[in-house]
Amino acid sequence: MIKISKKFQNILDLKKTFDSLKQGKESLLKIIDEVELAESVYNSNAIENSTLTLPDTEKILLDLEVSKNYSLREVFEAKNLARVYEYIKAKKENIILKQETILFIHSLLIGGINDYIAGRFRQSGEFVRVGKHIAPAPEHIVRMIEVLLNEYKTDYEPNILKKIAYFHLNFEHIHPFNDGNGRIGRVLVNLQLQEFGYPNIIIRNKEKHIYYKTFIYFKDKKSTKEMEQVLYLALSESLNKRIAYLKGLEIIKLADYAKKKKVSLSSLINSARRQTIRAFREKGIWKIGI
Repeated sequence: MIKISKKFQNILDLKKTFDSLKQGKESLLKIIDEVELAESVYNSNAIENSTLTLPDTEKILLDLEVSKNYSLREVFEAKNLARVYEYIKAKKENIILKQETILFIHSLLIGGINDYIAGRFRQSGEFVRVGKHIAPAPEHIVRMIEVLLNEYKTDYEPNILKKIAYFHLNFEHIHPFNDGNGRIGRVLVNLQLQEFGYPNIIIRNKEKHIYYKTFIYFKDKKSTKEMEQVLYLALSESLNKRIAYLKGLEIIKLADYAKKKKVSLSSLINSARRQTIRAFREKGIWKIGI
């Protein structure tokens, strides 16, 4: 009998509830995804040092005027990443994780920003580094991506968090593109979750120091545990949010919930961060369904 970790069992239990509630409420889930889009785009770009704020990201995606003069590149980065998220959602019934899909998604992300490198892997003489990590030479990329995709397809690990964490950590190690590797990698995480019937997750800019440490941990200890934890917390939060809306619960700020229950807000936030209570964030504010 396959042993399943307590945390992944919690994810399976949440998904069972999510699946039982979502029938006939696809329009509500679509609205949640649409509202969440700007937050997803903002956080992924902010991790890559974009200066766009969340409010201005929302305005840019709605083609509204922003108060600050941002670079044209940052505006394109926001619009293009939103287009990528919308594409994988629209194609969720038949999109398949393969090399051609990865290259096409990259063309959507980088197109109009740098068409010379959009939709292709690094070529001879094109080297990149992330901090102290020098990515593998270009001539090894196609083979390494093929091996990674094959390992992913033939890995029947029941814990999808471990499976996806391994893929993501190795994809970012390969760093196959000249630009956009982090954003593409996080999009692929959501594509993979989607294939298993899970909702999107957001890896948040405010927690990028934790996210970055998972790569160091993987390099030093060859373990995916730290990345699995990042994915677990993000997915648990995403499922809790959708379950609260699908149940028709009243959504209130955690601060108001603390006053209502006469308990410490800091204690509740700590519990929320550990996902030991059914709390979730909207625009960075912790909330809960009651």
